[in-house]
Amino acid sequence: MSRVLIIDSPIPISREIGELLASAGLEIEYAAGHIDALHRLRCRAFSVIVTGAESVIEEALALLEEMRLIRPSLKCIVLAPRSTPNEIIAALRARVFGCFTLPFHAREIAGVVRDAATSDDSNEGIEVVSARPGWIAVRVNCSLATAERLMSFAREFAAQLPEDKRQEIMFALREILMNAMEHGAKFNPDQVVEVNAIRTARTMTFRVRDPGAGFRREDIAHAAHANPADDPTAHIVLRNQMGMRSGGYGMLLAAGTVDELIYNETGNEVILIKYLD
Repeated sequence: MSRVLIIDSPIPISREIGELLASAGLEIEYAAGHIDALHRLRCRAFSVIVTGAESVIEEALALLEEMRLIRPSLKCIVLAPRSTPNEIIAALRARVFGCFTLPFHAREIAGVVRDAATSDDSNEGIEVVSARPGWIAVRVNCSLATAERLMSFAREFAAQLPEDKRQEIMFALREILMNAMEHGAKFNPDQVVEVNAIRTARTMTFRVRDPGAGFRREDIAHAAHANPADDPTAHIVLRNQMGMRSGGYGMLLAAGTVDELIYNETGNEVILIKYLD
């Protein structure tokens, strides 16, 4: 059974995450601090560690470096009070599995911890191609767990946005990312999706490119945007006939939550733009 080690914190989030994971059947232990965590890692194997929520990211990464001398394949979920673009880049380069800052959401964090503990995804699922504070380019393998990992970093990179705008562009990014993995790469973990995150003085922009052959919007009758005005659920019947899962709203919903959504001619690359003012 996968074991999860949580560095306890005066902030209640540590125990909240632990209770959710325990209810999901995972074996949980709490460490009293960094020294206790290192001691526990020497005594027994853990697949995942969750850092203390009061530690800054730089401190958490220094601890992770020490822990991986003991357990090289250890997956780490970093909790921290805040982040900067340079710290997010450092966390990506350190192959952190997920990164979260205030305000914490226990269920969201527990979901990523559970993926880390139970999935076959390694720390290598996200490859940093290029990274500067205003522009990060990564390649991610096509799995649900990796998609959720990437979203945790994307949320931190977009931290400069007001919370409502950040939630809107995160919703759009997730829809487009899942479409790219499902339709462009067929959830083949050997395939990769390219994602660029770009922050300018006035915009937050994401670019997503999948390895598929692309599409033409007018050819996708199984998507909600193709429904005739007098039949808003026509795509549902068609998806059932084609044996597809429920859905088809991705492009329509994504377009409604960003200021600009642009496809390339082939249809396998999308740019999402949210204005900061």
